[in-house]
Amino acid sequence: MRQPLLDVLRLLDTVPAPRGRERTAAHRLRAWCADRWPHTDWQVLEHGREGGSLFASHGAGPLLYSHLDTSLDDGAAEVNRLVTGDAAPVGPLALDGDTLSGFGIGVARGPAAAALVAFARSGRGRLLLAGSGTHRRGAGGDGTPVTGLEAYADTHPLPRSAIVAKCGPPTLLWHEPGAFYLTVRVTGRSGVAMLAESATPPGGVVAHAGVVLDELARWREAYLAADPRQGQTGRACGVGAIGGGWPDKPDLLPAQLRIGLYVVAGDPVQPAPLAAELAGRLRARCARSALRDCAVDVAVEPVAAAAATPSDAPVVTAARVAWSDEFGGQPPPVTGWTGSTDGVELRARGIDTVRLGPQAGPAAGDARRDTLSLAQLEAYARVYRRLLNEVPA
Repeated sequence: MRQPLLDVLRLLDTVPAPRGRERTAAHRLRAWCADRWPHTDWQVLEHGREGGSLFASHGAGPLLYSHLDTSLDDGAAEVNRLVTGDAAPVGPLALDGDTLSGFGIGVARGPAAAALVAFARSGRGRLLLAGSGTHRRGAGGDGTPVTGLEAYADTHPLPRSAIVAKCGPPTLLWHEPGAFYLTVRVTGRSGVAMLAESATPPGGVVAHAGVVLDELARWREAYLAADPRQGQTGRACGVGAIGGGWPDKPDLLPAQLRIGLYVVAGDPVQPAPLAAELAGRLRARCARSALRDCAVDVAVEPVAAAAATPSDAPVVTAARVAWSDEFGGQPPPVTGWTGSTDGVELRARGIDTVRLGPQAGPAAGDARRDTLSLAQLEAYARVYRRLLNEVPA
């Protein structure tokens, strides 16, 4: 499978596929697949304004799932710079011995390529390389599907079982955590830098961000310490964004400080009460500081709830056997896993789901690039093909 994998990866490397704007990449990939494997009906399922997924079916069997979009946007250097600090071109896919290096091959072009090649060489099951598969806030509220998986699930018969092809730990996952976003807002009164006392608090709310960040760090420690470690999953939390004011005119002191957090919960945490508890802690802390006259609010945006497939479900049992045959031993146990994917959405719809895939790492000298073992990618493609052919319909 080596050459087909490289061909797919090189094609994906030429077309940006940021979340919600994968349609061009999906059509390019569909045309390439139709030319290479003409006896399969390759389709693009469109969603939203520019979203797109690649779908194909060999009939009855499980769904093999991965996604087309990348977490970062290889077509928007300035947007990436906000996260990576680097707006220089990333560079093309490279192969050095057994090591692949490139943009987005860990999230999720490598596993997606393995899934596509495995499906093309099987005679059974369905393939969905979905658009909008990475978590992102701002899901919208007009009732229309906002991810490729939702668009597929709303319009197609659902299978009993699914295999999620994603990078992860060197084992099988049948239990994944949920996730949600929290937005902390601390609001005072705006002012001007040349008259610090014109703002509330004096100097502006952003100047006192350390008070809020310190209490968030204390809350995070308590949240993680209370992790019951249920099943394979655990908890995680991180401050991923902080802002306030107008970068083009910093002589204006902003009225509001905004901090965004990503929270992972393997246990059945209720996001709204957790947000209320955090807001109470922040108000108490701010009341003892220069922020005493500011309003504090914590808003929550759920992404998905934690969900598990029975460890003896047919798809898990089949995956365990295929893993053992391919890698020469039982999948090692895992606890405290904190990666949440669309597997939770599949399970929420009653589909038994197992996740497995290669292990990715950052490339030396450029953390925007991932590295993968090509031999390992081939091994997972063989496992995916076997599961398509053997998991009960």
